[in-house]
Amino acid sequence: MKNQEKDIFLKILKSVVFPDSFSSNISRCVDLKKRKISGLKSHDTHILMEHIFPIAFRRSLPKEVTSVLIELCNYFRELSSKVLNVKYLEKLQQRIALTLCHMEMIFPPSFFTIMVHLVIHLGEEAMIAGPVHYRWMYPIERTLGHLKSYVHNKAALEGCIAEGYIMEESLTFCSIYFLNGDIQTRFNRPRRNDNDIWVNVFS
Repeated sequence: MKNQEKDIFLKILKSVVFPDSFSSNISRCVDLKKRKISGLKSHDTHILMEHIFPIAFRRSLPKEVTSVLIELCNYFRELSSKVLNVKYLEKLQQRIALTLCHMEMIFPPSFFTIMVHLVIHLGEEAMIAGPVHYRWMYPIERTLGHLKSYVHNKAALEGCIAEGYIMEESLTFCSIYFLNGDIQTRFNRPRRNDNDIWVNVFS
C-alpha cells in the first residue's frame, strides 16, 4: 500500500466501534502518525479478518487483490459460524483451493508458509470436530489473563489469585444485592456503546 492508502485503511480501523464483549477496543491499537497497528490480541485479529477487512480493503487496494482477500475473509467467517452444514463445508473446501491459487498469482512465493497452507485443511477439521467456537481457547485465555491480573506479589502467586477471586465474588454478591437501588454497579451501569442512545437520537 502507498501512504495515502494506508491512511485510508487505518482511519477505517480507528473509527470502528463494537458492542461490549464483542472484541477489545481496536481503535486504541491504531497509530495514525506512525501508520502502525500494535497490541492486538489473537481474537481481535479474527474479528478484523471476518468483519472489518472486507470493508476496509475496498478503498485501499486494487480490485483484483481485494476480491481475493474478501474471498479468504468470507471463508473464515463462514467457517466460524455457529451452525455448519457438511455439504456446504465441502463446497467451501473446493472454493478455498481456488482462492489460494488466485493468491499465488498475486503474492510472492515467500508469503506461502505452512500456516497459509493450513487454511485448506480447516474445512476437513470442521467436518470432523464440529463448530469452531466449541474448540477455541479464547474464553480460557481471557479467564486466565483476568486471574493473572490479581497477582501483585510474585512470591505468592496462588495466594494473590485466591484473594482476588474471593474479593471479586464478594463484590459481585454486593452488586446483586444493590441491583434494584440507586447505586450504580457493573450489572446496571450503561454499556460503553449503548445502542439505545442511537435509537433515541434517530427516533
